[in-house]
Amino acid sequence: MRRPRLPSLPLVLAMIGLAIAAPAAEVQQHGLIFEQWVRDTFFDGYRPPSYTQPWDIPASANTRHGGVPVNPKAAKLGTPVDLGDALRQFAIDEPFILVVGFWRQEGDEKRFVNLIAPRIDPAVWRRLWGPITRADLERLDAVIKDRSLTPAQARAAAQKIKNAPPFTQATIVLNPKIDGQTQRRLQCSLRYADVFAHLVPGGNPEPQAQPALWGVPFPSAVASKPRSFAK
Repeated sequence: MRRPRLPSLPLVLAMIGLAIAAPAAEVQQHGLIFEQWVRDTFFDGYRPPSYTQPWDIPASANTRHGGVPVNPKAAKLGTPVDLGDALRQFAIDEPFILVVGFWRQEGDEKRFVNLIAPRIDPAVWRRLWGPITRADLERLDAVIKDRSLTPAQARAAAQKIKNAPPFTQATIVLNPKIDGQTQRRLQCSLRYADVFAHLVPGGNPEPQAQPALWGVPFPSAVASKPRSFAK
């Protein structure tokens, strides 16, 4: 069995430098840096030819951890894990690994303090959706994308639907994304407690002194200021 390829110190500094060199996008760089570290360390530096492909790391690139597709995510400790487009996530019918790096803000750095990589089988994934059907999702999605509704009307209509069965009976949380410009999307997420209850049963959700992924610790904190919102 091959040992995971550890990133060199110059590579780590270069990754961290990405966050410093791009202050406008600084608060987002930690996720990109974490995902790059996952690909470089465990998947031979795999680079997706397209960012619209179904999996960030396809099964063909996973030669050391079960030969199933992999999706890496970064999330703030204690907050939900954003999973992406709801219809795409609902359609998953194969085993996959969800790698999540949970970070904590420490000054102007984000430090990864809990790393998990559960393998999720289709039966487990389906249970998270409960009684929700594709038709239910399409109905909610259609309301969100109905351009005859103003953004405020669409938000109110979508909220009314998601706050009633079958959506309230599922573990997965549906997140309508509607802004005053062009964004009209239906995404989904999994609450922090539910990640550990359903995907990592028996796992420790607390910050770890030396968090590691497949025995390899993340090499450093990432320069990344706290997110601020314009008033």
